[in-house]
Amino acid sequence: MIGRKLNNRYEIREHLGDGSTATVYKAFDERLGRDVAIKLLLPHVRETTRKRFFQEATSAAQLNHPNIMAIFDIDQEGERHFLVVEYVDGASLADYVPSAPELVVRLGRQIALALQYAHERHIIHRDIKPANIKVTPEGQIKIMDLGLALPREAKRVTASGMVIGTPAYLSPEQAQGLKLDHRTDIYSLGIVLYEMATGQLPFNADDIGALLLQQVKQPPPPPRLMVADLPVALESVILKALEKNPVRRFQTCNTLAEALEAAIPNTDETPTLSARPNWTDTMQAGPIHDVTRRNKRALRVILADDHTLLRKSLAGLLEQKEGFVVVAEAADGESALQQTLAILPDLLLLDLNMPGKGGLDILPDVRAKAPQVKVLVLTGRDEDSYIVRALRAGAHGYILKSSEENDLMDAISRVMQGQLVLGRGVAEKIVTGVLAPTTGHDKLNDTEQQILLYVAAGYENDVIAKKMEKSMSETIEALAHAMDKLGAKDRHAAALKALRNGDIMLDDLHNLSQ
Repeated sequence: MIGRKLNNRYEIREHLGDGSTATVYKAFDERLGRDVAIKLLLPHVRETTRKRFFQEATSAAQLNHPNIMAIFDIDQEGERHFLVVEYVDGASLADYVPSAPELVVRLGRQIALALQYAHERHIIHRDIKPANIKVTPEGQIKIMDLGLALPREAKRVTASGMVIGTPAYLSPEQAQGLKLDHRTDIYSLGIVLYEMATGQLPFNADDIGALLLQQVKQPPPPPRLMVADLPVALESVILKALEKNPVRRFQTCNTLAEALEAAIPNTDETPTLSARPNWTDTMQAGPIHDVTRRNKRALRVILADDHTLLRKSLAGLLEQKEGFVVVAEAADGESALQQTLAILPDLLLLDLNMPGKGGLDILPDVRAKAPQVKVLVLTGRDEDSYIVRALRAGAHGYILKSSEENDLMDAISRVMQGQLVLGRGVAEKIVTGVLAPTTGHDKLNDTEQQILLYVAAGYENDVIAKKMEKSMSETIEALAHAMDKLGAKDRHAAALKALRNGDIMLDDLHNLSQ
């Protein structure tokens, strides 16, 4: 075919490769003056294959995304049927196996966002693998053959027993011949990410039947067994994408992209050590061009609760919301502490009662070793002692599991803004001071006296904290101490007792009110 001209327009210049149903050539479009790729169907393919080839090509031709190979034309010359597609000058993604975590995230996000675009238009790739993805010299991903997953004898499986998809990258539902939806691509992308991060496939066997059984039944080995210094957050993202049950995977590629970005933030600003030839200089000179990059980073959350159903429900709730990504889950305090210190999320949602170490046990360590992590206690315990201990240990908020969804989301938002948040049933105990008093009569310190002076003047706790340039938690703790020392039932009773005892003076109160 080299030197031949199809339809007196496309001059065949170079042979690029062969598949079981088509041969691919580089050609020159003389009418538009540009290089293209020609996918020429082989003459032996069945009529059903030919029809499906063009039907799916017609669907995929509606896509217009910078990370997806464009389809320009469907044509034929005599008995030769062919597609005219974008010619992509680049290396196979297989050349990037393995890669540094930053590059895994950088390229993986592009793939995920391109698939999200296709999925929103009801197109599933069904054969995501490194051989079907290219990386241009500028570091831009190009997904090839999207929507063109054709039968390849003995290499792909369909519901009727024929094969569709490469065995090493098949989702469990593909391997079982079940009905597919977009989540099959999420699983396959998870395998690609695993391979890029570790240099190995999670499942491998010479026998196709054994390999398919592994895809359905066998959990993948944790990537950190192969790469000990792989970021824990990235490992968590990869393993979630590889959940056998589609319901437990990321439910959209958009959420997967956000999780990747959250796993290693600001990768566009970080030079990559494992950049491949042809664009090392580009990566060192500046960030990869990524037209789909979001301006606002997703909020990274760790969930720590030993009640699996509640934890999974909460994870599902957050991931349905825009701007949230659950980077890890823990069912006990020790795991929660280790993951928090390793990942350094934006927010830790922490239950108090868990096996082994509870939330109150790990909270001081979290605050001391990861002070930038916000901690919102989400618990069923509303006893006074739990509330006071959590606030004294540095929790940024305390809400009950019985709270409404809107109250929870509001609490998260306010905690991330730097406010101390007390949920319904908790705030009342603090603000009105119904925390059980003791009979202590220790002398008030200067801070406690000043707070009670502000209370006597009619100021609310948040205003007092601002005037005294203290955090809300410090203010409330000092107020609780003062109430405890005075044996007062509420904040106003404490202020009145302080006046009667001479701890605060009327003259000071008048001066403060002027």
